[in-house]
Amino acid sequence: MSTAVGEKGAILPDLSDSDNQSRSAVGCQRFVLPDAELWLWPRWLDTKRSAAVMQTLQQQLQWQQPELRLFGNMVSIPRQQVWMGDTHCSYRYSGVTFMPQPWHPLVQKLTAWVNQQLNRQFNCVLLNLYQDGSDHMGWHSDDEPELGFCPDVASLSLGQARRFDLKHKHQQYQLSLPLQDGDLLLMQGPCQQHWLHRVPKQAQASSARLNLTFRYIEKPL
Repeated sequence: MSTAVGEKGAILPDLSDSDNQSRSAVGCQRFVLPDAELWLWPRWLDTKRSAAVMQTLQQQLQWQQPELRLFGNMVSIPRQQVWMGDTHCSYRYSGVTFMPQPWHPLVQKLTAWVNQQLNRQFNCVLLNLYQDGSDHMGWHSDDEPELGFCPDVASLSLGQARRFDLKHKHQQYQLSLPLQDGDLLLMQGPCQQHWLHRVPKQAQASSARLNLTFRYIEKPL
């Protein structure tokens, strides 16, 4: 795998090789759920690229651990994160407004690649870094007003495999998916309106996981 030089002379993994191309129809798993549809591409990003991307982003991004309002109290989130995207993509949740960091060239390249594969126009990314199994994310939906009605959200997992749980908001339906290194997941249609999802604690998860969730925010007129 070759490399490229990004901003400030940083060496970036190359994503232009052909062996990872056109996986939109190869090895895809479809999950038709009540009020939702999921698509999973296992190992969409190969192991070598995944490791290179994860190492680069861990080292070069400005990771933060912000405080959010939960049940009336401000608490630090149990993971690190970066909000990145086009300049208009401010994002508010749990009582806090996040302004996007400028695009890192590797994240921008990944976003373009995901857009090409999924025929989407994602223009912002939330990156979450889970150092081990004690880091987690609670039940929530990606249904903030900025994302529009029935937003599609894509998720790319790197590193440590972690369990991804979903449960219906009003019916007794649940699903758990073991998301592996390099897996690409698309949550489509009304999923965010009718389902919650989380990344629970897992004591046996001893190494880091980096997750990128791709979203679209319309530019104001």
